[in-house]
Amino acid sequence: MQDTPETQDTDHGYDGPSKSQLKRDSHALQELGKKLVALPAEKLNTLPLPERLLTEIAEAQRTRSHEGKRRQMQLIGKIMRDVDGAAIQKAIDGWEGRSAEVTAQFHRLERLRLQLLESDDVLTTYLQQHPAADAQQLRTLIRNTRKEQAAQPPRPPKYFRELFQVLKQQQNEMTNDE
Repeated sequence: MQDTPETQDTDHGYDGPSKSQLKRDSHALQELGKKLVALPAEKLNTLPLPERLLTEIAEAQRTRSHEGKRRQMQLIGKIMRDVDGAAIQKAIDGWEGRSAEVTAQFHRLERLRLQLLESDDVLTTYLQQHPAADAQQLRTLIRNTRKEQAAQPPRPPKYFRELFQVLKQQQNEMTNDE
């Protein structure tokens, strides 16, 4: 039987990930292992890690010799192959403040702060949408921030930062009420 062009294109004999992809995954797990070794025991205990991995991480933290630590890190990388690395990475990212949700919320609050400083109509709309917000406090902070920005020579952004913190606190309170 002769191969047709259709069967030649689709029959490679291997449908799994490439060797390069496997190597990238392995390196990513080793990097995650390095992050785990750098964490304190209190945080390690909150992660979904098997007992053997916790034991090897503790051993790596105690090891002082360069070669011994390198071998221990390779062992941790090998054990990491059987662990859900994505869940661990998500938990670490959350601690480091790098989760996408936290970053998006941060950017929304920054935009809101700038809009509040540009127009009083934005404050009116905000207060209608958030009746629990302290209107007097927000008005005072906005007024002080505008004065702060207009001052010559420029003053440190004390009220600018405080406005952001108040908006963040109100956002957290609304999230907790839901």
